[in-house]
Amino acid sequence: MKYFLQFSYNGKLYHGWQNQPNAITVQQVLEQTISTILREEISLMGAGRTDAGVHAIQMFAHFEMEAIINIPEVVYKLNAMLPDDIAVQQIEQVEPDAHARFDAISRTYEYWVIPQKNPFYMDSAHYVKRQLNVQKMNEAAQLLLQYDDFECFSKSNTDVHTYLCDISAAAWKEKGALLVFSITANRFLRNMVRAIVGTLLDVGSGKSTVDDVKAIINSKNRSQAGTSVPAKGLYLTKVIYPKSIFKNNG
Repeated sequence: MKYFLQFSYNGKLYHGWQNQPNAITVQQVLEQTISTILREEISLMGAGRTDAGVHAIQMFAHFEMEAIINIPEVVYKLNAMLPDDIAVQQIEQVEPDAHARFDAISRTYEYWVIPQKNPFYMDSAHYVKRQLNVQKMNEAAQLLLQYDDFECFSKSNTDVHTYLCDISAAAWKEKGALLVFSITANRFLRNMVRAIVGTLLDVGSGKSTVDDVKAIINSKNRSQAGTSVPAKGLYLTKVIYPKSIFKNNG
């Protein structure tokens, strides 16, 4: 049997999603907990990697086991045993060849900025002291939809085979005390969203122009783009899959 696990986490105390030899990760904690509950060693394959300090409002991972599980009972036990910064929303049975990473159609990230000092968001959003022109930042964000090669926003010395990404939406919106950047694509490169946000904030503060963003993308040079913003403001918010991979077609 193959199952999809849907969960969320506050990444503040974790060294990212993926297992690492000398650091605590979300994958490690989840695997240990679900293995204890199901009484067999469970390996999770996540929808993607999030770096140290990055959060997920909606994340998926798949796992396999021989037996049919009592889903409501397992979800209840997981939430009872997991630390407060990890929560499981649901488990769904999927087709045998379903894959949490490769079957994802799109992923959406948000980046949270606070334009004014706010004690309630200091640990969960990036405080920008500079005055920002949101209209200019949105003009620059729309340029992203015209390109598909984003090597300039990729972490250096990464092992990816292609820098091509299909960005379908990118925009800034004011949401209460927050200024939120939302971006959707079929895939993302390491550090890509944080580098994009840093570049767009440079436009908003007048350090660079909308035309400069075109030149940055065409340069394919990471050193030309803006500084990566802090991990604490980044959230994986949505992962979309084809309905056909779910047993109940939900």
